[in-house]
Amino acid sequence: MTIVLGIESTAHTFGVGIASSDGKIFANVNDTYRPVSGGIHPREASEHHSKVAYKILKEALSISNFSIKDIDGIAVALGPGLGPCLRVGATLARFLSVSYNKPLVPVNHAVAHIEISRLDTGFKDPVIVYVAGGNTLITSFKDGRYRIFGETLDMPLGNCLDTFAREIGLSYPGVPKVEEIAKKGKKYIEMPYSVKGQDLSYSGLLTHALERLKEGKYSLEDICFSLVETAYSMLTEVSERALAFLNKNELTITGGLARSKILCMKLKEMAEDHGALFKAVSPSFAGDNGAMIAYTGALALNSGVTISLEESYVSPLWRMDEVDIPWRKD
Repeated sequence: MTIVLGIESTAHTFGVGIASSDGKIFANVNDTYRPVSGGIHPREASEHHSKVAYKILKEALSISNFSIKDIDGIAVALGPGLGPCLRVGATLARFLSVSYNKPLVPVNHAVAHIEISRLDTGFKDPVIVYVAGGNTLITSFKDGRYRIFGETLDMPLGNCLDTFAREIGLSYPGVPKVEEIAKKGKKYIEMPYSVKGQDLSYSGLLTHALERLKEGKYSLEDICFSLVETAYSMLTEVSERALAFLNKNELTITGGLARSKILCMKLKEMAEDHGALFKAVSPSFAGDNGAMIAYTGALALNSGVTISLEESYVSPLWRMDEVDIPWRKD
């Protein structure tokens, strides 16, 4: 059994988790930066992470009853994410690695979302819908890597709904607030349905919804209902095509929007139509968190994956399909 301490700092959340390669989560402590207005400001978020880092690290170690000396390795999310935020986590990870002579383990943030979902749901080989504020894609494992079978061509689904929420004066996070308003809608307003093969486009949908709002002809409830219905139906369609193409019998959703009951209901009904099982990752693991970095880091270290200090630069655009997955077999 390999025990790893993992550090997450890719965007608005700074987290520290401690986990083992056999799936035990010993600690999962996270603190989220919430902007006063607008979206995430990278510099402000990185300042938040710097301020809370020591407290979060200390709390995670206390909860786990481990000291750094008991840890086999230090894992850190090196990307994808916001550069200033990534550097905070990377700096702390390097310091711990050097100070305590522990191997440094690079973790791709997106891969970590997938692995914590597989652990949490018990699924062995699912089609994965990864959808959050910064990512929207459909993926599954094939030939040593997670292959992408569809993704957004412009803005992620979470960003689309969060931006709409900001424009109508709602605070962050906007997705659950938009959904609550949508539940009161009664009339569907025609919206751009932008599915392009296996890919999605949400920018036109956002623009259209905001234009309908400015016209003043429709209620906010109906606009939110139509926006949510269209956005989630688009994602369900490409997920269905991937599930049918890959002929797999498990479907999961991970990332922040895995908390959406509306989206999960659509995906569950679609999966059942294909005789597949559907499970969403638990809410505690849906958003960015330290445990997913620690667990994925433990899997990686157990398979001999490490990185030198000199090579441990952050990679804001690090794609998940560039990452070898030696702990899985086809």
